[in-house]
Amino acid sequence: MKSLSRFLIGSHVGMKGKDQFLGSVKQAYDYGENSFMVFTGTPYSSKRTPLSKLHIPEAKAFMKDHQMEPVVVHAPYIINLANTKRPRTFGFGVQMLRTEVKRSEALGAKEVVWHPGAHVGAGAEKGIKSVIKGLNDVIDPHQTCQIAIETMAGKGTEVGRNFEQIAEMISGVQNNDKLAVCFDTCHTSDAGYHIKDDFDGVLNKFDHVIGLDRLKVVHLNDSKNPRGAHKDRHQDIGMGHIGFKALNYVAHHPQLANVPKILETPSIKDINGKSVSPHPYEIKMLKKQKFVPNYWDAVKKHIPLDQFDN
Repeated sequence: MKSLSRFLIGSHVGMKGKDQFLGSVKQAYDYGENSFMVFTGTPYSSKRTPLSKLHIPEAKAFMKDHQMEPVVVHAPYIINLANTKRPRTFGFGVQMLRTEVKRSEALGAKEVVWHPGAHVGAGAEKGIKSVIKGLNDVIDPHQTCQIAIETMAGKGTEVGRNFEQIAEMISGVQNNDKLAVCFDTCHTSDAGYHIKDDFDGVLNKFDHVIGLDRLKVVHLNDSKNPRGAHKDRHQDIGMGHIGFKALNYVAHHPQLANVPKILETPSIKDINGKSVSPHPYEIKMLKKQKFVPNYWDAVKKHIPLDQFDN
């Protein structure tokens, strides 16, 4: 098993304020992370800050000095290549995803995580064919950043709700060496896979259907709902239906040693009603492989990390 010194763990951090990407990198470092994920702009709009204003050279220098892994980017939620009912939506999605690939490459990202979208009533077969067409339009054979298709929970008319659908998307794309997969533990549990009780079995099925070499990012999230709920509601580590033991097993799985594990767990309200990130506390527990059942209290009270679980 990989040593904890290079255990790849991080969270989804913000990019805002005057420091922009440099601020994201510093926040991740302060959280105890050596990997992290960002949006390159708001996830619900096409508006983007110019790359020249993101402080990219300074951010890359900081990452190098502190031995941080290349950033993971998450594409905006407004891209829906599975929509065959609105050609304008499809065309917008193609252009937006192209832009995100280029921006991700500028940040030094190896992967841009992307939700394949929803067929909005046209049926999964048409939706998947539309995704394939869109990816063939988007992908440049010379791009250096892979598009990582995220495993989905299967809510509504989402495509990518099982490994077979994702494998079908990949097989239909001409330059599919530019495609990878992001494995979300909450989503796959909500989709019906036995993350809690048989992760080895799930990973084995993933390997046979898609190929383990495609798995390049893990979204490490607990779930507010039981297996098979198709809800997609993340919960903090150890406080949901998957539980700390199973998620810690995923995080330290030897077959995923080189894969960054990214937390997308929800914030917590402190005693004054202010939102506080649990990520630094969750990361410390995962590094030590020890669950602190009342860690929410530490988050709410802003107990310093060096005093947490000592």
